[in-house]
Amino acid sequence: MTVANPESVEFWFDPSCPWCWMTSRWITEVSEVRGFTVNWRPFSLKILNEGRDKISDRHKTMHAGGLQTLRVIEAARQAHGAEVVGALYTEIGERIHPGGRTDYDAIIAEALDALDLPSELAAYADAETSFTPGDSGVDAALRDSTAAGLELVGKDVGIPIVAVNGKGLFGPVVTPAPQGQAALDLFDALVLATGVEGFYELKRTRTARPQF
Repeated sequence: MTVANPESVEFWFDPSCPWCWMTSRWITEVSEVRGFTVNWRPFSLKILNEGRDKISDRHKTMHAGGLQTLRVIEAARQAHGAEVVGALYTEIGERIHPGGRTDYDAIIAEALDALDLPSELAAYADAETSFTPGDSGVDAALRDSTAAGLELVGKDVGIPIVAVNGKGLFGPVVTPAPQGQAALDLFDALVLATGVEGFYELKRTRTARPQF
């Protein structure tokens, strides 16, 4: 059974997270087949984990790199519009995850060049700067977007967060990303789940790593 296309789909992401990347490829495929637009929303795992002690050095490094990329993505959104967000996330994510790279400065520069975006945007990776007097700033916007995602699902989860018609859930967490009819079926199940008041959780222990 096919569920009618939703009026809105929002997706919160941090480019450093491999699980979020897998889910983003799934929602991208579904959106292209079904003809809806995904509203890509930045979510900083570094901001989420501020003040938390039990974070490994590896994850701290990963989250710091994610924040660098998110600053550039948000700066590009402010200067060039929301339509660049998903494309820039894709360019960056392809290099980090299937590409296996962590040289964030080079990744950012290549991603901007691939989309013909100004190279000057790369400066936002390490220094938060406002575009215009009175602008809320890049880091402030990232905090607001991260908080908006948590407002939907609570503070005891991370990403991916998908909201359908304003109803958000953490997940789905999948590997590999389903394709074809399986991708559409999973989306229809998600739409149905978000429409049920009081639905909170389905989960099982992960036994496989992300398969790009």
